[in-house]
Amino acid sequence: MTLLDLVAGLVGAEVRFVIVGGVAGVAHGSRRVTDDLDILYDTAPDNLDRLGALLQRWHAYPREIEAGLPFIADARTLRHAGTLTLATDAGLLDLFHEVKGVGDYHAAARDALTIDLPAGRVQVLSLDQLIAAKRAAGRPKDREHLIELEALKRL
Repeated sequence: MTLLDLVAGLVGAEVRFVIVGGVAGVAHGSRRVTDDLDILYDTAPDNLDRLGALLQRWHAYPREIEAGLPFIADARTLRHAGTLTLATDAGLLDLFHEVKGVGDYHAAARDALTIDLPAGRVQVLSLDQLIAAKRAAGRPKDREHLIELEALKRL
């Protein structure tokens, strides 16, 4: 499976989301490689139901939890978990209610870019939003990525 398979599944299930993180960087020309898809999702009940159903079909399970423990990827879990890092049949997927420096899904969607991928039409953080998110996160890997993202902005 590829990251495009994850995107295609989300688009096909009509989940409302904005791509954040490394894949958003790649959409703006970043050369960093990532093996997971990070999304900021709409927490409206209908969207949680669709996303939860998709995650169950994909046998989603938290990456940081010992295998075999009970976990149900449903609307209730999605509503109460601010961040989930999941392994799925379709690939690695990180889910967020909010992204520091950007806000929730609605705040991100207002300024996000819409792009066409083979998997469908999706929204990704704008370059300015991505830079704000990396600054706010402040992790060493984010500070390193900022150098490249700010150079892309100058171009």
